[in-house]
Amino acid sequence: MVGNNTQHRHSGAAWHTPHNVHHGHAEAVREIRADVLAAAYTRNPERFVRKHPEPAPLPTAAWINKPDQDEQQADSKNP
Repeated sequence: MVGNNTQHRHSGAAWHTPHNVHHGHAEAVREIRADVLAAAYTRNPERFVRKHPEPAPLPTAAWINKPDQDEQQADSKNP
């Protein structure tokens, strides 16, 4: 499981590893990615025809099996 948590980047987690997301490193990694993309844009703006590149936004929530609305509302009323 170590490889999946520390090496494999997941599309649902903005291409971060579960380890980075769980331990709060994802925002720092995202900032580094933003710097790299900005430098690439500065060097080769013609390669980015639509807009300035940005790293994928971090997810606000992640689910394996997302509960339906009724379950979510019940959970929020009973902390």
